[in-house]
Amino acid sequence: MPEDERGAEAPREGRTLTDMHMLVVRAYHAQTNYLRAQVAHAGLGPGQPKVLSYLAVHGPSSQSDIARFFEIDCAAVSRMFDSLLKGGFVRIFKGSDARMRQAELTQKGHEALAVWEAACDEADDIMLSGLADEERQALAKGLANIHDSFACLTKKEVHGA
Repeated sequence: MPEDERGAEAPREGRTLTDMHMLVVRAYHAQTNYLRAQVAHAGLGPGQPKVLSYLAVHGPSSQSDIARFFEIDCAAVSRMFDSLLKGGFVRIFKGSDARMRQAELTQKGHEALAVWEAACDEADDIMLSGLADEERQALAKGLANIHDSFACLTKKEVHGA
């Protein structure tokens, strides 16, 4: 392996193809592709099922509440609200301004969520098959730790601002 200016081994070029982050990315994409195929007939787009899940647990909620929970942009939630409304999955209650509007599930939203949750149960069974209970618990803990490690970074550390 080539050495850097200090005489230490230089990192191998292309190592990110098989490193830990790529394993997580590939697992995520495999799961996402499976789930999209399973729920395509329900009429939900990317990101929408998680909003339905949030509304089922929390009841009528604002886009800022949902954005904060999922650590995503309010504008993305606003677009999801619009498409979920158009699809008949949610009802929208106007707030004092567009940012304060709230959504709640309709019957169609509850039905689509049932399809999503059944598909997620199947995906979990596939994903965790072959893992002992201790391994499942370790995986869950490891994934939570990964999230926490990134969540504690400040915007400056993430964006260099």
